[in-house]
Amino acid sequence: MENGQDKGWFLTSSGLKGVTHGFFTRTGGGSQGDYASLNCSLRSEDSRENIRENMARISQAMGVKPAQLARVRQVHGNKVAWVKTFSSPTEPMEEREEADAMVTTTPGVALGVVTADCAPVLLASPAGEMVGAAHAGWRGAAGGVLENTVQAFMDQGFAPEQIQAVIGPCIARASYQVQADMKAQVEGHDVEAKSFFFSQADGSYLFDLACYCQHRLKKVNVSAMILGQDTLSQPERFFSHRRRVLLGQKALGLQMSVIVCLGKR
Repeated sequence: MENGQDKGWFLTSSGLKGVTHGFFTRTGGGSQGDYASLNCSLRSEDSRENIRENMARISQAMGVKPAQLARVRQVHGNKVAWVKTFSSPTEPMEEREEADAMVTTTPGVALGVVTADCAPVLLASPAGEMVGAAHAGWRGAAGGVLENTVQAFMDQGFAPEQIQAVIGPCIARASYQVQADMKAQVEGHDVEAKSFFFSQADGSYLFDLACYCQHRLKKVNVSAMILGQDTLSQPERFFSHRRRVLLGQKALGLQMSVIVCLGKR
C-alpha cells in the first residue's frame, strides 16, 4: 500500500508513472451542505450548476476541457465502454452508455468514474497510449469488471505485465462489515474470495475490497498498487455510502477519479 502524493484536494500515485491522473476527494468544490463540496453525482439533489462547476474544476486540474471528460452510467456490472470521441461541448456532463469501466486510446480524452466506498481503479499502458478507469464494488469485482478492462488492453496488443494499475480510495477492511448472504454471493462468483472475508464474533464478516480487487487483477497478471485511503473513516475528506446509511442521512455525494490518455508518442 501507499499513501499517494497528496495534492490537497486530490491524490496521485507512483503506480501511474508519467500519466496525468487524480483520485479526487470531496473537497475543493462549490457544492454546499451535505454535498460539500466537490460532489460529482448526477443522481443527487445537488444543483446541476454546482456539479457543472465541480466537474469544470476537476477538468482544469487534469489539464483538459469539460467536454474531454467522459463518464458512463455506472450500474455495478462488468461492461467496459470504449470512448473514442469527446462529449458534446454544450452538455459535457451527460453520462454515456451503461457500463462500469471505460477505456480509450484517443489523445486528450479523460475518463472519470465516481465512487462513495466502491473502489476506483485507474489503469494505463506503459507510456499512457491507452488508459482505463473502472468502478469496482463487490458486485463488479466479483463479476469480472477488472478482468474485462484488462482484456480491452490485451485486445490492443498490451501484455498484462505492462499495465500500470492503482486501486484508489475505497471502504477499508476495518470499516466494511458485511453479512453471510453477501459473502455467499461473492463466493458464488469466486471461491477464492473467501480469503478476503474475516469472521467477527457476532457472525458478521469484514471484507477487504481493495485487496480483493488487487487479487482479481493479479489473477490476470496485472500488478496493482493500493492507495490505502479509507472512505468511511474520513468524513471530512471522502463521501461514503456506508457512513450515510449508518448515520441515517439522505444525501449521497460522489467523488471522482480521473485519468487522461496521452495517445501515441
